[in-house]
Amino acid sequence: MFVKICGLTEEDHVNTAVDAGADAIGFVLTDSPRKVVPERAYELAELVPRSLLTVAVFAGLPSHAILPLAQSTGVDAIQLHGDYALADFEYLSGHGFNLIRAVSGETASDLTTGAFGEDLLIVDAPEAGAGRTWDFSGLTTPPSGRWLLAGGLTVDNVADAIAKASPWGVDVSSGVESSRGIKDPTLIRAFVEKAKATAPADQ
Repeated sequence: MFVKICGLTEEDHVNTAVDAGADAIGFVLTDSPRKVVPERAYELAELVPRSLLTVAVFAGLPSHAILPLAQSTGVDAIQLHGDYALADFEYLSGHGFNLIRAVSGETASDLTTGAFGEDLLIVDAPEAGAGRTWDFSGLTTPPSGRWLLAGGLTVDNVADAIAKASPWGVDVSSGVESSRGIKDPTLIRAFVEKAKATAPADQ
């Protein structure tokens, strides 16, 4: 089970996620309680072994503004969260980044991984980063390919969510926080352990 821990802002929390066995570490570079500047994202990304995926998360910025920011962070992947078009992914391709498309599971028109040329797909709640659960059982067309379930996941519900949705991986931010924007090392470790111990229902 692939596990992404997102919205990290502190060295200790990055180290905890790495030590716990996370597969990807995300840094938010747009408006959010978890926002970091590119220089800070670079410092944090430098702590992550090259075997793990580092991700710069963007929402609401045009693709031409995203590229130089991502290049200054030294990360492996660019995550576009929200209503981005195929043209945005095409603009960002060919620059050495993995591309991640993050969309609402309730409103996205295509939940096929790679439909926009992305390497990974994240299927999230309508309001990303709010920590609210959503009814992913209502997906009319199950996502396909390498996709991550997100939205309101916690230590307490991740096993059940994996069993029901059978994702390739999971993505968490607010579900491992002690307060909004503040990560909790104990919750990070517990979430990774619980997710890694849970196999999708169809495996």
